[in-house]
Amino acid sequence: MQDMRRDRIRKSDHPGAGARRAHALLVATAIGLAGCAGGSGGGAGGWLGNLFSFDTVEKRPIEDYSAEEIFKRGQYEADHKNYKDAAHWFGEVERLYPYSELARRALVMQAYAYHKAKQYDDARAAAQRFLDFYPGDADAAYAQYLLALSYYDQIDDIGRDQGQTYQALQALRKVIEKYPDTEYARSAILKFDLAFDHLAGKEMEVGRYYLKRKHYTAAINRFRVVVEQFQTTSHTPEALHRLVEAYLSLGLTDEAQAAGAILGHNFQASDWYQASYALLKKNGLEPTAKGDNWLTKIYRQMIKGEWL
Repeated sequence: MQDMRRDRIRKSDHPGAGARRAHALLVATAIGLAGCAGGSGGGAGGWLGNLFSFDTVEKRPIEDYSAEEIFKRGQYEADHKNYKDAAHWFGEVERLYPYSELARRALVMQAYAYHKAKQYDDARAAAQRFLDFYPGDADAAYAQYLLALSYYDQIDDIGRDQGQTYQALQALRKVIEKYPDTEYARSAILKFDLAFDHLAGKEMEVGRYYLKRKHYTAAINRFRVVVEQFQTTSHTPEALHRLVEAYLSLGLTDEAQAAGAILGHNFQASDWYQASYALLKKNGLEPTAKGDNWLTKIYRQMIKGEWL
């Protein structure tokens, strides 16, 4: 997990990328369908009114409609934010016309509609099916991004189990690594950072719980995870300060001083360092790295430029 975080590239996020891509797919398909309808007269509006009345569609068997007509119904429902219905109609294109060009577009649009409807399991299934059937398609990056989003948008608050967070990180990493030059990779990088920070927050919450109840060894184990595995997150300064507190409570002054030294070297302007410095001074100690404990080893790595 640490290597995943270090290998990221700093880029800006495009939070509306998925919606824009879905809209572009719909518009492109609509243009194509309008062109097909031109020969029968009436243009797109006439085609829509004459051949596919939304008021009476259920009165005729679905098999009587072409792939274009059914897709158009899915587009209509998506445009009106009826995403569950949209997913149904896009699924019908795939079911009835599995080898058509529109079946490919309908499948990725079904994943989009399911995601917008917050039916995340179904969104993942549709996106994965697209990736299995069309791995080299131009929309594969979007499908992988939708799959990752279906995990990311299910990340619960810090107090809950973090299984979804780990799955989101894995799926986001695939977007970043397989499609590095796409807008989806840029968005995935930011979301990866946020999810990574979320995991560190979970460790901090549990560590504080143990520290408050004077279970110092259990608290140290949690804070150590943050320092060793999530050191680039926003939680690292506090984790180091909590280590100073916990080690002083156990009478382990070398470890407390080393934690203070790391904090002072990297976050000297932070309130956490000021609090640690005052606590150490109160006990007649200085923030310095000595001995052969795990924090002193990190301090030496840090001096060599091998940490943070």
